[in-house]
Amino acid sequence: MRGALTAIGFVLIDIEPTHEKEVYARLMKIGQIVELYPLFGEYDLIAKVEADSYEAIGAVVMSKIRSIEGVKATKTLARVAF
Repeated sequence: MRGALTAIGFVLIDIEPTHEKEVYARLMKIGQIVELYPLFGEYDLIAKVEADSYEAIGAVVMSKIRSIEGVKATKTLARVAF
């Protein structure tokens, strides 16, 4: 998904206990997710999402990430330029 993309978001993902590996595997199949890391703390995963707009990132979060069984909650952070 690299190249002319202009929007980058970081999605913090909270997962139901015992669903971590299944959710991770399904997230890795989403083309707009370019990096995915497990975390310790309030959230279980952080995903770097790239798309051509922030609206497209929102659509990925709503229709692809949140629809995965085992995902309890997400928090999306948008990259800004200085």
